[in-house]
Amino acid sequence: MSAAISITGVGAVSPAGWGVEALVKAIRSGETIAPSSIERPSGEITVITPVLRVPAEGATTPKFARLRRTSPISKFAAAAAAEALGEERLAEIAAGKLRVGVIFTLTNGCVNYSNRFYGEALVDPAMASPILFPETVFNAPSSHLSAMIGSSAPNDTLIADSTGFFSGLDLAVEWIQRGDVDGCLVVSAEEIDWLSAEGLRLYSRGYMPSEGAAAVYVEKGDGPVKVLRLPDPISFSGSSRVEAAVEIRERLAVGDDGKTLLVDGRAGLVRHDKPETEAWAHWNGARWSPRKILGEGMGVSAALQIVAAVRAVEGDEFEQAVVTATGANQQAAGVVLGR
Repeated sequence: MSAAISITGVGAVSPAGWGVEALVKAIRSGETIAPSSIERPSGEITVITPVLRVPAEGATTPKFARLRRTSPISKFAAAAAAEALGEERLAEIAAGKLRVGVIFTLTNGCVNYSNRFYGEALVDPAMASPILFPETVFNAPSSHLSAMIGSSAPNDTLIADSTGFFSGLDLAVEWIQRGDVDGCLVVSAEEIDWLSAEGLRLYSRGYMPSEGAAAVYVEKGDGPVKVLRLPDPISFSGSSRVEAAVEIRERLAVGDDGKTLLVDGRAGLVRHDKPETEAWAHWNGARWSPRKILGEGMGVSAALQIVAAVRAVEGDEFEQAVVTATGANQQAAGVVLGR
């Protein structure tokens, strides 16, 4: 990177609660979050899938007309974005003093409204509600965010596996260094329904499907938490998942010095965790594995890892943090954050 890039705001919504503090508290304590379930009738049986949902209590979704009819994914994203920006930046954006781009990353997208719309279309196409359709598209949440903050700066949506947030962060750096924006809001969010939850558990019955949102505000300058290294991700097109994870560790070039926190993408499943387990086998320092607490949120999981890492570096315990994730079918990625 040709100029210093810093993360100066973070926001989160997770099964641990609304806000970054609830997220970090859950990770630090290792507390078990009680699951709920999704029930679906199938012939003569009822399929019950355990899930970790965002609690209804304590919701911080901003009051904005366009959010009234949106699905949970947009509400989660709006709350995380507002927390990351803060009232002062929101006022500057509204006054036209700050050009803030929006980059949204996801895997599943607006599954609840898609389920409703296409369910109606299958029963009776003539009665399928056109009001629902705009909320089925992948870029609906990012559109709501730009409208909510009053931004006319660039807006983009990236569809990827669980490492997509690293690519979103890289695109934000490019926009900032090119002068397209003054700062960039990088957001990821996911919501769950029966189809995505059951689909995830086809890979392993040990997966706990979850949902939530995470946001970081990125800008040029020497802030309290800087993006020290953001290497190009390693594609699985020419490497195995293990090989890609090992190469990312080498590119991140961090030492186990006792002052660095590792925030990895392991979910507590031996087979699926193998790439990062092997890549970081000799790591003896502090290590957080948020997915073991928060469940597998697919597109949002790595974003929550990064938010937790930022908050850790802001404290006195760690001088830097390295965040890694190995996606399901695309790439392995990572970032080093520090003071």
